[in-house]
Amino acid sequence: MLDANGRVIEDGPEPRPQLQGENRCYRVWLDSNQYRLDMDDLQEGADDVYESFNILMRRKPKENNFKAVLETIRHLMNTECVVPPWLHDILLGYGDPGAAHYSNMPNQERSLEFNDTFMDYNHLEASFPQYNLKCEVPVENRQPPFRLIFEDVPIQKESDGEDPEEKPEEKLTKSILVQPYKYEARGPYPSDKPKQNSIRFTPTQVEAIRAGMQPGLTLVVGPPGTGKTDVAVQIISNIYHNHPNQRTLIVTHSNQALNQLFEKIMALDIDERHLLRLGHGEEALETEKDYSRYGRVNYVLAKRMDLLSQVQKLQEALGVSGDNAYTCETAGYFYLYNVMARWEKFQSQISVHKGEADAEKLRAEFEKEFPFGKFFADAPQPLFKGANYDELMDIACSNFRYISDIFNELEEFRAFELLRTGLDRSKYLLVKEAKIIAMTCTHAALKRKELVNLGFRYDNILMEESAQILEIETFIPLLLQNPLDGLNRLKRWIMIGDHHQLPPVIKNMAFQKYSNMEQSLFTRLVRLGVPTVDLDGQGRARASICSLYKWRYKKLEDLQHIFERDEYKQANPGFVHDYQLINVEDFKGVGESEPNPYFYQNLAEAEYIVAVYMYMRLLGYPAAKISILTTYNGQKHLIRDVINARCGNNPLIGWPHKITTVDKYQGQQNDYILISLVRTKAVGHLRDVRRLVVAMSRARLGLYVFGRVSLFKNCLELQQTFKLLTQRPLKLSLVPEDKFPTDRLASAAVASQDIKTVENMSEMAQFVYERYMAKMEELKGTLPSEEELEAMRNQLLQEDEESVPEASEEPPEKRAAKEEPLSKKKTTEAFKPTPILNEINVDDTEMGQREQIEEEATDQDKTQESAPAEES
Repeated sequence: MLDANGRVIEDGPEPRPQLQGENRCYRVWLDSNQYRLDMDDLQEGADDVYESFNILMRRKPKENNFKAVLETIRHLMNTECVVPPWLHDILLGYGDPGAAHYSNMPNQERSLEFNDTFMDYNHLEASFPQYNLKCEVPVENRQPPFRLIFEDVPIQKESDGEDPEEKPEEKLTKSILVQPYKYEARGPYPSDKPKQNSIRFTPTQVEAIRAGMQPGLTLVVGPPGTGKTDVAVQIISNIYHNHPNQRTLIVTHSNQALNQLFEKIMALDIDERHLLRLGHGEEALETEKDYSRYGRVNYVLAKRMDLLSQVQKLQEALGVSGDNAYTCETAGYFYLYNVMARWEKFQSQISVHKGEADAEKLRAEFEKEFPFGKFFADAPQPLFKGANYDELMDIACSNFRYISDIFNELEEFRAFELLRTGLDRSKYLLVKEAKIIAMTCTHAALKRKELVNLGFRYDNILMEESAQILEIETFIPLLLQNPLDGLNRLKRWIMIGDHHQLPPVIKNMAFQKYSNMEQSLFTRLVRLGVPTVDLDGQGRARASICSLYKWRYKKLEDLQHIFERDEYKQANPGFVHDYQLINVEDFKGVGESEPNPYFYQNLAEAEYIVAVYMYMRLLGYPAAKISILTTYNGQKHLIRDVINARCGNNPLIGWPHKITTVDKYQGQQNDYILISLVRTKAVGHLRDVRRLVVAMSRARLGLYVFGRVSLFKNCLELQQTFKLLTQRPLKLSLVPEDKFPTDRLASAAVASQDIKTVENMSEMAQFVYERYMAKMEELKGTLPSEEELEAMRNQLLQEDEESVPEASEEPPEKRAAKEEPLSKKKTTEAFKPTPILNEINVDDTEMGQREQIEEEATDQDKTQESAPAEES
């Protein structure tokens, strides 16, 4: 029972406490079985015991979206939905699988502007080895950006009624005409320069970017570390610049992937006001800017005030009276009658000097006649640095473009002065202003009806993590808009994913096994033979680590920086090998345990993996660069418990970056990964090779796998990987004298006397304990003595007696205990015995608290065997 203030009323001794207010709130647990019995009794004439109950049930939002999604599916079944004609046969699985490929589309674009895709002309040549490049510009002027005209693409001609067989055959050549062009300068300030891409894309990535810019269906298969996100971001940027009036919808499976996309989009030359992020995952964006609906509304309102202050500054520079910077409307009239008039007058006056040869005289005339010189007084001077009339006129046009952009933006924001509520403004932003709209597939399914009713429109769809999205969830984003004149306006559909990694989660085993619902639309299209672009260069992991999973792909090579950067050349400090499989035997006769059905744990592996983590931290590894993964939820909770007991609250060691399951960690990476395989009796769901690929591909520099070698090496499906893993020693090999970072090369041999071979978990725990004690002894010399602490405290007391409140009232022994230096404290507190031995009490409340340590925005556990545990 709770009182009026929401505090729990305890059953205490007499006299009973005086309670405030008259409201009381009862919180009761309802038993579903008892409820069924009561309902059966009610049908037989018994009293309704629930008649006076007001029951409010709240489920987890991520598990409670089924009703809205089912309503969306039902609504789609009863609606006349229009799929673009070029997608009909592909979606149904009929006809030519390549019919929707850009090379077969009738509206294929012959000329494409690649903006900042290429770093230089050499990069362009290397990106199209199969083409003959022609450029009529001198070599010294061949600078990006480039416009490419593909001469193997037929020129689009309007039908003139002739018989196509009578037309002369058009000669197509495997050539590209390269035309460098210049960006329009946007103003005199350094901040006006466009942001540039810094990635040197591989030829395959360039082909994926080209395919994404063309109309039609594009499938990009991206193995781990091949730059799928970078390709997606560059496609979005190029479409944004090539087709400024088109709108692009970004759909991903998880909030985390959406946030990764957004963080990279922000680094490119895309106007911030055209970005919008729908859903509730934007809290995890590593930026101070808010890209949600209301965050964008606030941005527009703040930007409006900033632009109006610029108008006020311009008005004062021109010496015009009146309150022209009051609203967007008054600013528009000011631009029309005062700014444009002066600009047109300047153009007519300066044109008489077009043939002038004297550069100094020309500059003087431009500075004299240019009407907005005072406005740009804070810009780098001199304003006009050109050597001839054309260059000086370009500078003048650039400066005027800066001014006109102010008024163009204000004209776009004018509707915000008429719409008074945040909801109306956010709807206007979604429907009219935003050019790049991002959401998860779940949000699209939940909000389809609302988006359609608003008149939401888009021309292109880009889907990341396509292989993890259910077929129905892939289909719904195609139909988030009503058809226009009976046709769907969709022009491009880009799907990026990896069907060799984990599929969508289907918790109903019957649907999964017998209805094939586990197969995503992306996977189905790949299996049907739809043309794909297979990215073939990975730049994430060491070449040795990549060899553990590269066999799963047609072609996967290492990029050049894998062999050139120091971090890949150097060894992992404290370890002999950059990857290793460590055999873990039973601890006290127990291997895997199962406290609850399908809730698998392995204490020996948990203790071993935590000891190795502590060893790495004592060497100096940053905690943020270490992640601990496991294949089961039960082991995840056990490792968290062990970390909490051993070192979680110890500032010298602390928590690793993440402790989670392999399934949840898909799409993420870290420098050093420790993996617990858990099982000792049966292989379990690691038999699915897709899960193995995810597990092996999360590490960049170091991968250390703990498991029962005799069990996993005999599994037929895993033999390719475990054959490599078992070629190295199965006992952990350490180099204890190393420090982080190290100059030791990964290719260099380690002297046998410098290697420590760890026999088992107990030995590792003892070894780490001894190193920790030695570390504490080492720290003693860096701490102030008791006399120095006393002198410092007395000095502070003299300066301000209130700086140590109530210090004089505490007993001396209590005060001394508080001020006891770190060197005198019990160092063994960090190694207090773990309360978890052979049995783990998995209390729901405690598990919920532990989950809060690290909870991702989209919490979907894909493991088959853990699903019944969650239901129970």
